[in-house]
Amino acid sequence: MAKDNNDGLVGSAQKAGSAAGAIRPRMHSFGLSAKLLALTGIFIMLAEVLIFVPSIANFRINWLSDRINAAHLAALASDAVPGGVVPAMIKAELLSTAQVKGVAVKRMSQRRLVLPPDEEVTIDGTYDVRPMSLGLTGQVGRRFGLIADALAVFFMPSGRTIRVLGQPPAPRKGEVTAFPYAPDDFVEIVLSEAPLRAAMVGFGLNILGLSIIISMIAAALVYWALRGLLVSPMMRLAGNMTHFGAMPEDPSRIIVPSSRNDEIGVTERELARMQTELVHLLQQKSRLAQLGLAVAKINHDLRNMLATAQLMSDRLAALPDPAVQRFSPKLIASLDRAIAFCNDTLRFGKAEEGTPHRSWVPLRSLVQDVGDGLALPREAIDLHVDVDAELRVNADADYLFRILNNLVRNAVQAIESASVRDGRITLTASHNGRGVLIAIADNGPGVPEKALGNLFKAFTGGTRKGGTGLGLAIAAELVAAHGGHLFHKAGDPGAIFTFDIPDRKDGEVG
Repeated sequence: MAKDNNDGLVGSAQKAGSAAGAIRPRMHSFGLSAKLLALTGIFIMLAEVLIFVPSIANFRINWLSDRINAAHLAALASDAVPGGVVPAMIKAELLSTAQVKGVAVKRMSQRRLVLPPDEEVTIDGTYDVRPMSLGLTGQVGRRFGLIADALAVFFMPSGRTIRVLGQPPAPRKGEVTAFPYAPDDFVEIVLSEAPLRAAMVGFGLNILGLSIIISMIAAALVYWALRGLLVSPMMRLAGNMTHFGAMPEDPSRIIVPSSRNDEIGVTERELARMQTELVHLLQQKSRLAQLGLAVAKINHDLRNMLATAQLMSDRLAALPDPAVQRFSPKLIASLDRAIAFCNDTLRFGKAEEGTPHRSWVPLRSLVQDVGDGLALPREAIDLHVDVDAELRVNADADYLFRILNNLVRNAVQAIESASVRDGRITLTASHNGRGVLIAIADNGPGVPEKALGNLFKAFTGGTRKGGTGLGLAIAAELVAAHGGHLFHKAGDPGAIFTFDIPDRKDGEVG
């Protein structure tokens, strides 16, 4: 299934094909699934080895104990022969049945060779398989010693003859025997190690075969369980990220989270959230690019229209009418600002404002120009300016005009949208020793709670229905260009926007 998704991805997005093709062979040759299966089998085989080692040691002890018990029975049988002399045929039968070469018994502090070997033998090793009363440390050491002895059987040369000491079986409860054994009595046998090795090899092969079967079954169960819980969801996440990365503008490629409540489910939901935000962001950037192109075209024609209006205003200024002489300078200044703004708009693709050209600007007269441009005061809205006539701001006059114009216009629109009868906008300013602090307050409805988080972000921080948020975003950017900050706080009622324009130090640029 993952391969089909990747193949479809290559066909739908050529730009991601080479990267996906480079990753896919490596993933399919030895990906998470193959690694998981291999590691599961290895770990289960290691567990089986840890089980096999003590098992083979116990098998050796039990096998030798069986030989001790058989030799004990042979010793009892030989003791029952009249005269104590065992015929050669019976002796051979007893030794063959017990699978030993000779039997000796220590009873009542006397050691006696019951069934001697038929020929002289050389002992290559002696082992004591009797249970011993040892402390915990001694028992652990003895256990490791028995394991080492068992493993040594596989590596010793063939044809060895060994001597083994073992404890005879204790009589059952209530059973009376004619040949009682003391606790320190033992049965001693001499036997060839070849049958023991053959039996241990057979037992080891059985354990190996059983271990392989168990490993395969357990590995398959663990593999499919972990594949369903971890590997498949991770492959789904990886495949979706590759698929989404080929065309992140397509919302249909956003992952659909499952209903899991574990870490995989959390990851799926977080991935879906990030992909959704990215799709919205890319769509917004695409719309902004289209809007920028449209604005550039509109701006070109608008600039020509404003140039014509400027020529007409120049002719209008030559008329002797006092009213015309009074308003024509402001009209010409407004047209100049509009033309300059159109020129700046063509450079909007740089995503930043130019360096402000500072001078000492009389704030009160600039505020009056803003009021005249917005027809303030008017019947329903009063503009109250509390600014000293001598106060000057070290700022770019055009930038400062745009800041005040945007903020005051926003206040006017807020008051009008709420149909406030006695609208009031108050502008105050003072020098705080570092620069000029300016505040614009209104008695409108205030800023909605949902708009506070993105208040100074374009297209997301609109404070009214249908607003774009560009006014506040541009004002904040222009204030920042002067080294200041634009703040908002709730009024009672309305909203208050405050910004500072720091004085430029001697030698400081901008």
